[in-house]
Amino acid sequence: MTTTPNSPTSSTVTSNDAIFSVLDNHLSRIAGIQGAVLLSNDGIPLTAYLLDRDQSERMAAAASGIAATMKAISREVDGGRVIRQLVEMDDRYLCVVGCGEGSTLLVVTSRKARLGELGGEAVRTAQALGEWLGTPERTQAPTP
Repeated sequence: MTTTPNSPTSSTVTSNDAIFSVLDNHLSRIAGIQGAVLLSNDGIPLTAYLLDRDQSERMAAAASGIAATMKAISREVDGGRVIRQLVEMDDRYLCVVGCGEGSTLLVVTSRKARLGELGGEAVRTAQALGEWLGTPERTQAPTP
């Protein structure tokens, strides 16, 4: 199932359509594509590709944890910016890529995908979205 978030404003719908179009144009090139979620870094799904809403929400929450963990490890070892994380499972591959200020792209494929193609296309997709898709980081509310 292909989903995009519903929104009451036409400008948001237009923006979601554009985001979905970028996801489709890039990710449909990957052999074995299973789906993707574009999420805010705090785990809120912004747009899903080939995934239903419940699955995209669960995956977004988990992916935000993966991305935060990798950033923390990178800071600890002075590794700089985390470009992507590739996870190999028995039956799937998972790629997590930073996508603009405060957003993350999660891509899932079957084992038919070539890792180089998956990683490269995920990074190109994130770059295509990242320039105009900044989700500002949440700041703590001032204490009274």
